[in-house]
Amino acid sequence: MPLIPPDDTSAVVMAGIPNTNRSLFHAMRFNVGDPAAIVVTRNGDAVDRLLIIRDIEMDRARKQAKADRVACPKDFEPQGGLSGDRETATAQAVAEAVVRLGRRRVVADRSLPLIFADQMVRAGLEVVCDADLGVIDRRAKDEQEVRWLSEAQYMTERVMEHACQLVGNAKAGRGGVLFHDNQPLDAERVRFAIDAFLLARGYVNPRSIVAAGGQGADCHNYGEGPIHAGQPVIIDIFPQNRETKYNGDCTRTVVNGEVPDEVAKMHATVVEAKKAATLTVRPGVTGEDVHLATTTVLQQHGFAMGFPTDENPTTMPHGTGHGIGLDVHEPPLLDLKGPALVVGDALTIEPGLYKAGLGGVRVEDMVVVTPDGCVNLNKLPEGLDWTG
Repeated sequence: MPLIPPDDTSAVVMAGIPNTNRSLFHAMRFNVGDPAAIVVTRNGDAVDRLLIIRDIEMDRARKQAKADRVACPKDFEPQGGLSGDRETATAQAVAEAVVRLGRRRVVADRSLPLIFADQMVRAGLEVVCDADLGVIDRRAKDEQEVRWLSEAQYMTERVMEHACQLVGNAKAGRGGVLFHDNQPLDAERVRFAIDAFLLARGYVNPRSIVAAGGQGADCHNYGEGPIHAGQPVIIDIFPQNRETKYNGDCTRTVVNGEVPDEVAKMHATVVEAKKAATLTVRPGVTGEDVHLATTTVLQQHGFAMGFPTDENPTTMPHGTGHGIGLDVHEPPLLDLKGPALVVGDALTIEPGLYKAGLGGVRVEDMVVVTPDGCVNLNKLPEGLDWTG
């Protein structure tokens, strides 16, 4: 559902702190660390977007925010005054604004803080939750958002290449332990190199996955300690651009030295599954359809879905991917019961295979759904050899 009230008697309200509430940030396209709210009303075909924000932010908001009018809580002070608590005061002002606009019913999204709902109920307003409100808006990325995602993915690929070559070009010492610049190369050093690379280029980086050998058998094990030659090393990097707030997400697997036959088979199957899933992506196809394209390939090569068993020790226990944008993980899921895809969906395609004791293999790209298929934002090689 778009941010337009269903009728002239209702208002749509989205509220919170834009710096942490990505749905609100997406609606207003203006980032602040204090409480804010968008109140949307309509009269016939005319739609009005009122932004209520802290007074010191109003001038910038008038220039940058996606709003028709900008006000501060003081402009909608209720009888009895505003609270000394900033969030409560903003919630009080939102409730008062809705009342003054002559609306008695508020439609809110799933992210609305309870303090805002409470103040609106206190003001005699009916508050209903529309779980789909704003979700499709965020999923259907516009041209600007696709550019921001492309920029983030480009930088993610650059740092991925840097990290994979760091592992691939390291020298094996006693016991196969890898060395770089005469010092042991462990997951912590690789992770530090990733962080430093991204920090210098304007990106915030959550803890990256650098999982070598058996650690990689747990698909979300961050990894720690020494890296050895002949081990598959899963490197998963998902940074956020500090300015745009949009995320990259890319995974590659690297092996230093000779690749074990079993790892080579797992990798070839994962790459084939990723290709099949990517070719399935188009508007109207469901996330479940994309996931089933992955599972078909894996099962054709003798691998199973779900958690490992004695009979099937090498499996894929997760979905094929997820939506991405202002959050690394957002709708839709590419998994069983995944919804129909829409033009503008940005998705990760990331099949993987994992075996206890041996480790894991995962390869991940980002694609954007187009009217006749999808475009892959990745150009990085998929192979295990990163020497050179």
